[in-house]
Parts: sequence; structure tokens; C-alpha cells
Amino acid sequence: MFHVVQYRPLRLITQTNLSSMCLKLMLSRPVAFVQMWKSWFSSHSVVGNTNIVLMGPPGAGKTTIGRIVAQQLGCPVIDIDDDVLETTWNMSVSEKLQDVGSEKFLEEEGKALLELSASGSVISLTGSNPMHAASMRHVKQNGIVVYLDVPTRVILSRLQAMKVDRIVGQSPGLSLKDILQFRKQFYRRWYDIRVLCGGDVAAEVVAEKVLDAVKRYQNSELETFVSTRSGRSTAKDSPKYFSDVITEGLAPDGGLLVPERGLPKFTAGEWQSLIEATYIERAQVILERCIHPADVPASKLAEIIATAYGENFTCSKIAPVRHLAGNQFLLELFHGPTASFKDFALQLVPQLFAYCIPRSCNYLVLVATSGDTGSAVLDGFGRLHDTDKQRIAVLNFFPEDGVSPIQKSQMLGCQKDNAWSVGVQSDFDFCQTALKQIFTKAEYTGFLTVEYGTALAAANSINWARLLPQIVYHASAYLELVQQGIIPFGSPVDVCIPTGNFGNILAALYAKRMGIPLRQCICASNENHVLTDFIRTGLYDLRGRKLIPTLSPAVDILKASNVERYLYLLANQDGQLVTQCYHQLEKQGHFQLQQDVLAKLQQDLVAGWCSEEDCLAAIHSVYTTTGYILDTHTAVAKVVADRLQDRSCPVIISSTAHYSKFAPAILRALRIAEINQNPLSQLHLLSSYSPLPPVHWGLLETLKKRGSEDHQVCAADLHVLMSHIETFIQNHFM
Repeated sequence: MFHVVQYRPLRLITQTNLSSMCLKLMLSRPVAFVQMWKSWFSSHSVVGNTNIVLMGPPGAGKTTIGRIVAQQLGCPVIDIDDDVLETTWNMSVSEKLQDVGSEKFLEEEGKALLELSASGSVISLTGSNPMHAASMRHVKQNGIVVYLDVPTRVILSRLQAMKVDRIVGQSPGLSLKDILQFRKQFYRRWYDIRVLCGGDVAAEVVAEKVLDAVKRYQNSELETFVSTRSGRSTAKDSPKYFSDVITEGLAPDGGLLVPERGLPKFTAGEWQSLIEATYIERAQVILERCIHPADVPASKLAEIIATAYGENFTCSKIAPVRHLAGNQFLLELFHGPTASFKDFALQLVPQLFAYCIPRSCNYLVLVATSGDTGSAVLDGFGRLHDTDKQRIAVLNFFPEDGVSPIQKSQMLGCQKDNAWSVGVQSDFDFCQTALKQIFTKAEYTGFLTVEYGTALAAANSINWARLLPQIVYHASAYLELVQQGIIPFGSPVDVCIPTGNFGNILAALYAKRMGIPLRQCICASNENHVLTDFIRTGLYDLRGRKLIPTLSPAVDILKASNVERYLYLLANQDGQLVTQCYHQLEKQGHFQLQQDVLAKLQQDLVAGWCSEEDCLAAIHSVYTTTGYILDTHTAVAKVVADRLQDRSCPVIISSTAHYSKFAPAILRALRIAEINQNPLSQLHLLSSYSPLPPVHWGLLETLKKRGSEDHQVCAADLHVLMSHIETFIQNHFM
């Protein structure tokens, strides 16, 4: 057994001279002494008896960074190459490799690591240690594994400077780049924490990032959530973590849940390290920083992301960015199974939900939809494992006459044993408001829990987890433009987003706060332009407004829920201001922003709206000039971008749905044929028109295999909805 008996710190403070220093400081400067003691205690409490294990490719700087970290913590440092392998073998690592060959070397290296016994130390692994499973399990038993994630191009440059042209496991005919890529699967398998390391970052800076990451890992209680209407949590409040908020629709006071300390910020170098990454890799890195590993460990998060964005999406880029014309680019968000941007959240959230919820309770997920959310929720939760479906069900409420015929057929076609839809004889605003009211009725929700062992949860964008995957695709879109050579990193871009409930554009604003160089976000409305008026004047006014059914039903919304989260951000987490605004909106139907808050809002946002005629004309014009077909929502954004964007930088237009979801409007815009057919016939008509791009595969398959279109329709009455919920619970869970 190899025991740690000595180490080589760069600087050592002994117990004797530390005591002498403390005594002098305590007598001369008592305040400074207290601060020093707190700092010392904080650093030493980071390690305790646990090891910090640094892992990464050769050239990642594990040895140097390990020594700096150990020096700052005042703890032993162990370099596996120098302190374990060469000591055990009595020869250099290169001599051992030459003696036994790559395959045998990995086994011998693993055996040596299995003999290591250490605690409270910083351990720098070799680049090949993670390829030996047994030894890595041994190391993880008493260690936090930190992955120093350095871009491959940087590693290749460093190895070239070190005159290294071969590494362990590299067979003839395999390039150095190929073996480095191959090894990444092993690094990703074992790490607890990832630290992004750019090309020119000093070792001391990386060491600080390691310490910060370890402190975060060990202090999950710091990442709590609060209500937009209360601001800061207090000692008497029960803390809420990510695994709590994913199951909760609203805070008890009616506000929305947000991270108390805000979202993490990435440095420019960290974003640049993701330029060559795949979409799934970008999602993993961003979500790891937004979801504490105590809620979802990195390994489980990787599994969930791979399931969500693997075979379910037909485009390998997941969210490709396509040049449209001039300075305009389209972020295509319709390659998922239900053909809309909602798939990005609702392929991921059900998997997170199933992992986070306690096993002791059944959950009924409630959702209100203006069109696209319904089918995406039903599909996402319908893909859960059978054991999860037994304890998780979905009830989807949609405006019976407020969605397109294809959207309705798709929702009904996506129904599963655990996922059903109910039409409501009203509009989306009623559906959403009714569900919010249900979540705040403690007597009713308590009754469901006690009587049926069933808790209610939300899947609308009032659920915080819904927003995180949307942050990812806005960040990824910017990185795609950099990767394509359209702009250098740091150059600004604008985004233009068709906006209804304000979740999609809020995610872009969050991405900007996290370090993505977005200049302005353009809010595009249809004839229900309450948001445009609000952004221009600061007056949110619902008085006398009636919802107008349009060709872009997903943005047929007057009361946009996520505006509340944005106001909380603008008001510097002033829950009192948000409470005043929303109390006035609920009681009087309007509120007016203070001038200073409005000025901040208008630094981020500009807004415009589009008529039905202009929407159809844009679809026709773009198809005529480019051969590309916009859906009705993307056409709304295109019209507004043409009017408001100054063309001094690129603008990314969010293409939120596939055009074939709105076949009647497309047929009308392109002047192809009469449109008095059923939804499936409309898709077949689009398919038969050879100049058009193909209709969406998932949409066509869903409509082909759907069963009966019979579904329940209920009156626009809160108590009727509550009755439907109770009946569904009785039928599904009892």
C-alpha cells in the first residue's frame, strides 16, 4: 500500500510560526486577525479529509495547478507521475511505457493508483488514469474529481511546444488529435466538477477557479431560490433548491421562483472554449453551472442531455443557424419531435423532473398551452420510462378554438396513457391564469396530496427549469456565428424573437447577463401587441383589450408571465416593486414602470408588431426570393426585424416552429390551393408541391398514427377545471 508521508509544497507555514503570527496579529490588529482566521478556516474547510483530484488531458497543467491549489490550502500535493508511478516502478514513466507497451502500461498504471491511500490532499492524475475504471472508482471514494477542460486545439499547441508527438494509447495511424478526442469520453465519465480553461489563462487563475468550483460543490445551500415578490430569503423560510422548484409552479405568495444569487457568469475565455464544441457539449457545460450537482450530478445530467437531444432531433447540430439574406440569420428551433422550440425544454425537463422528485408521491403535471407547448409536453413526458409514467402524469389545457387545426390534431395524437388534453372554451390567458390560481389554493392542493397521494406540478414557462434549455440555444447560436467565421468573438449581435409569454426572449436576456455579447433583443408581437406597447411606454395595460385570434397563435397572449421575472431583474431583486406592479395589474388591469426602470428596460429591448397581412406577405416574399418557407411566427419576427434592426451587426431571428404546423396559412400565403381540407390532407398537399421543402417528419407521423380526435371540452370555469383534475387523478393513479 502506497501511503503519503511527504509532499513538496511551494511554501510551508509550520504550526509554531503560524501560532506566533496569529498572536502578534491578534494583539496589534484584532479585526484583521478575525478576518485572517475566517479566511484560513474557510480554506481548510474546503478539503477536510477529502482529496481534490485534478483530471485532464496531458498538457492541461494538472501538476502546476495542483501545487498552487495545495499551497493555498496548506495541504499535501501528490503528483501521480512523480510521486506514485516513478516511486513504485523505480524508473521513469517513459521508460516504463517503452518497456511494456501502451496496453500493458494502462494496467500497470491502474494497479499503482489502486495502492494509493491519501486524505486531505490535492492529487494530480496522469492524462491516462481515467482510462482505468477500477482505479478511478478507488480515487473517487474519497475525492472530488475536478476536470480541467481545455480545448483540444490548445492542448495540441501545448504538446507541440513541449515536443510531445505521442501519448499513451495512441496506436499507429491514429493522430494525436484523434486520441485526445477519444479520451474525452473517459474524462466525462468520472468528473464531479468541470473547470473551463482557455488558452491564455494563467495557472494561478485556473487554481482560483478550481477552489471556487470545489467550494460551490460543497455548499449547495448557497444556491437557493426565492420568489420574485419577496426578494431575499430569511432564516424562517424553508430553503428551496433546484430539485424543489422543478416541481413547483409558483411561490406561495404567487410570485415566480428565481435563483437568489442570480445566474452564473462566464468569462470571454470560457465562452470561447465552447466555440468548437457540439450543441450537446455546450448544453452540458452551461447547465452544469446553472444546476447544482447536489441536485443533479454531472454524470446524470450528461445522461439526461444525451437522451433529450440524441435521436429525438433530426438535425445533427440540434439548433442550426442558417443564413437567410443580408445580415439576417435564422436560428432553426424546429428539428425536435413536435416541430417547435418548445421541444428544447420539454425533451429535457421531464427527464430532470423524474430524477428530482421524491419516490413517495405521485405527480400530476399541469400545463396551459397556446399551441406548441401542449404537444411538446405530452411527447416529452410520454417518453419517460414505464416506471416513471406510473407516478407522473400530464393534463394539458388548451383553448378549444384558439389553436390551429394541425396543432390540435397534433396534441390529440401525442396523448398517451399518462398524458391527456382538455379543450377549454376560452383563450390561453384564461387557461394560464386558472392554473396559477389552482397552484395558490393550498386547501385544494393539500386535499389532493392527502386524499390521493398526488402533488401538482407545472410545465409552463412559469417553471424555472423550462427557461434553462432556452438560454443554451441562444448562447449556442452566437457561438455558431463565431464558429462559421461570420463574426469574431466579442462582436455584438441582435436577436429578434416572436414573443408571447416572454419566456424565449427572457432566456436571451439571461444569456446576455451570463456573458454572451447580445446588443439588443427585439420583441416581435402580432396584433396582440400589449408587449410592444409596454416596452415602448412602460405601461402594461390590459384594460379594454380582448385577445385577437391570429395566424400566429403561440403569441396570442396578453398577460405574459415571464415579464415578472424580467422586472425582478431590472429592479435589482426588489420584490416589493414587483409585488406592487402585479397587485395593481391583478386589481386594476394595468401598471406603469418608474422612469429609471423603464430606461434600463429600453437599454435591453426594442419592440414592434406585425399585422396579419404583413405576416402573409413576408412568407410569400421570402419564399419567392430565397426558396425558404417561414412559419407564421418567424414571419412576424422577420417583419419586425426588417423595420427595427439597423443592419450594423448580424441579427439572429428565432425560427420557433416548422412551417408545416400552420399549413392553411402557408397555403394561403403562397397562393397554392384552397384550404378547406382536414389537417392531414393539408400536410399531404404541402408534401405534393415539389418546390417546397419537405414537411416536418414528426408532425406527419403523429397525424398519420393518431387515433380518435375525441377529447373532453370544458367550460371556462375554475371549479370545472379543478373537477377535471380530480377526476383525472382518480382514473390514472387510483
